[in-house]
Amino acid sequence: MQLKHKIVALGILPLVLAIAVICALVISLNRQLGDQQAQLIEDSILASKRAELKNYVEMAQSLIAPLYDDGHGDARAQQQVLEELRKLSFGINGYFFVYDREGRSLMHARQSDLVGQYLWDMKDPHGLPVIQALLKSAQSGEGFQRYAWNKPSSGQVTDKLAYVVMLDRWGWMLGTGIYLEDVERATQQARAEVAQGIRKTMMAIAVVALVAVLFVFASGMTLNVSEHRLADKKLQRLTQRIVSLQEEERSRVSRELHDGISQVLVSIKFQFELASLVLESGQDKGLSILKEATERLGDAIGEVRSLSHDLRSSLLDTLGLPAAIGQLAAEFEQRSGLVVTYDDNEFDCDLVDGAAVSLFRIVQEGLTNIERHAQAKNVSITLHGCEESVRLTVVDDGIGFNVAQVERRHAGIGLRNIRERVEHFGGRFDLISMPGRSELDVWLPMKMPGTKR
Repeated sequence: MQLKHKIVALGILPLVLAIAVICALVISLNRQLGDQQAQLIEDSILASKRAELKNYVEMAQSLIAPLYDDGHGDARAQQQVLEELRKLSFGINGYFFVYDREGRSLMHARQSDLVGQYLWDMKDPHGLPVIQALLKSAQSGEGFQRYAWNKPSSGQVTDKLAYVVMLDRWGWMLGTGIYLEDVERATQQARAEVAQGIRKTMMAIAVVALVAVLFVFASGMTLNVSEHRLADKKLQRLTQRIVSLQEEERSRVSRELHDGISQVLVSIKFQFELASLVLESGQDKGLSILKEATERLGDAIGEVRSLSHDLRSSLLDTLGLPAAIGQLAAEFEQRSGLVVTYDDNEFDCDLVDGAAVSLFRIVQEGLTNIERHAQAKNVSITLHGCEESVRLTVVDDGIGFNVAQVERRHAGIGLRNIRERVEHFGGRFDLISMPGRSELDVWLPMKMPGTKR
């Protein structure tokens, strides 16, 4: 083989190998991101459905309260309660059911053939004794239970989430449920969108690879140090693009979560309608129902704002990085119960574009890891800046972990994300951990190396 061919081969082979590795990393990271997003969407939808189910049951309890609380509890009152509950419904597949402590069906709005049967030993396709599990959940006060049940509108067995409560004086279990087909559709859609993103990224990489190979073939004899530096910059930009894709996906998830809150608002709508019916009948209780519905509407609005803030803090754009991290620390302290101290020197945050967002995300990632794994009681966050640089430290008094082992196993993507963010801005990232103290230390320059303000 001639020397020039060897030079071209030496230029092409490492490039092809590097692109293959990058492709593998892109696929791996995107799949991990897709799984995380699908899990986040599923958890968020289930949380909305739990709130919706609880609202439905509370609505039913408030409707039957006059008959249940009168102290008599005779057969006539019980039969009237069952009739009232049978009339309640929401949507095609939304209904209420009642069982006694022995597992006998007292009322089922969609499957009247079950009424009067003892279903104590009935199991779903997964082997779960459904009625026993529902009664156990109601008696423990937890209320929620997931199982498989026949869907009335389609006749097919479908996963279902139920919420049940005990009417102790009568020995009844009252509950309702929502079928979970939309949860599976939402997670499948998220994974499909991630797969589409992978295909587009692979096509882009393939185009870049083809252009690069042709360029190396045409100019292989004149490769020099500057061309190697240019290749390194391209790889760095590609890595930053992966991080940017994560930010774009988080924004998309934020919008989807915002739209999903409409399910909670539907339950509030039912309360307003119930209040209207009660007020029209001349009962004073309608005002309290209306007030409760209004308060829940405020909670729903607050949840939307909270979800949006978790994904993108508006304070970053208004008051700046120190105030945004301060609010994040305060909300984390309130949510987790940990003692959080935050200190900043109110510096002039003249960071390059994107650096403030990266520091905010680093704090978010650090606090999430502390809440999930550290078993800490106290957390300290420090943000100090000067004309040349800014330094961020997050310290906790948890159980600690083996840093080298975690990085060697590549457990999770949190530490890798932090390191990539810091390296992109030419900064330094240090992490030390031992029982009783773990410290995350990030240093970023106020301007990128080789740039002018």
